[in-house]
Order: sequence, then C-alpha cells, then structure tokens
Amino acid sequence: MSELEKLPNIGKVAASLLEEAGIDTPDKLLTAGSREAFLRIKEIDPTACIRMLYGLEGAVRGLPDKLLPQETKEELLHFFRSL
Repeated sequence: MSELEKLPNIGKVAASLLEEAGIDTPDKLLTAGSREAFLRIKEIDPTACIRMLYGLEGAVRGLPDKLLPQETKEELLHFFRSL
C-alpha cells in the first residue's frame, strides 16, 4: 500500500494515476491541491470524472468526499465543467 492510499478516497487506481502524474506523496498532493492534481490526471486519463475531483478534494481535506460541503462541490463542479 502506498502512502497515498492511506488518505481518504484514494484507492489503488487513484494512487497509481497520481504517481504517474508526479504526485507520489501526500505532501505533494497537499501542495498541488485537488484541482492541479486533477488536471495532471486528466492529461493521463481523459475519462477522469467529477467523482475523481471530489475524491481528491476530500483527500486534501482529510475527509470522505461525501462529507464535502455542498458549496465546495458546486465550486468543483463549475471548475470541472470549465475544462
């Protein structure tokens, strides 16, 4: 199990994509933030969806994505749709 997989919402697939995107530690994910991490993943996997973005934001905040505030989800959705 990688260090990334110890974060909420980060399983083997997400950890692998993050590592391929050059984000191989929790600290690097925190520094990059969810949006930058998502953009890097999107370059590798164009099918990355909004759920991935929510999961990354939850990982950055240290909580399950289902507990993200509605306002945060709306901001992330706006960002996702702008891509």
